Amino acid sequence: MFDATASHTESVPSPLLCAGGSQPAASYRLESLLSDLPLQRKRLRTRQYVFRAGQPRQFLYLVHAGFFKTCLSSEDGREKITGFRMRGDLLGIDSLDLANYGCDAVALDFGEVWEIPVAQLQDGLPGFQECLTAALANEIRRDWSWMLALATLNAEQRVVTFLLDFAVQMERLGFSARCLLLRMSRADLANFLSLQLETVARVLSRLQGRGLIDVARREIRIEDRAGMLAVLSGLH
Repeated sequence: MFDATASHTESVPSPLLCAGGSQPAASYRLESLLSDLPLQRKRLRTRQYVFRAGQPRQFLYLVHAGFFKTCLSSEDGREKITGFRMRGDLLGIDSLDLANYGCDAVALDFGEVWEIPVAQLQDGLPGFQECLTAALANEIRRDWSWMLALATLNAEQRVVTFLLDFAVQMERLGFSARCLLLRMSRADLANFLSLQLETVARVLSRLQGRGLIDVARREIRIEDRAGMLAVLSGLH
């Protein structure tokens, strides 16, 4: 289960969650529902694919450990990252009614996923369909929230929104909401936020210069949460 020894800080809701983002209770119910079933548990290495777009869809995958990215690729090789997934998230849920997966899912570090044979469980496991529907609805609302953020926020506000949202998710997984280890690269983060890599680097430097965060490679420490919230409101 989640780390009970991790440090906790005063909980502050993220802008995305306030706008209708994910509700972790649904993920916890799903993991609890599946924990006693003889599911295949698949361990992955960094940069290993869970599945690729176009492959026949056989399973959904519940993330039990690690961090993953989902992305779309165009015919000419351009990639768009659609999300970063962590414990409790479902991979492949966007392809639930398709014969093939619609995107790639890639491990960002060592992780574990549980293979969920949806067809066998939908009718034979009480409560499964309800949890699946809730997970799909949560993902839709989260996607809407990010669409709104990317369409209405400037570069600095997008980075701040991501960091605050990531902090809230880490805290709910039992980790520190202040000391963040970003498993994704700066390039992946820029891709997801629809920014240039150089822009993300400049924003992080500015935030550090103001004393809002401290950056050490992939480790980011939130020093002034109130100041970061002020950035979102345009007061900083």
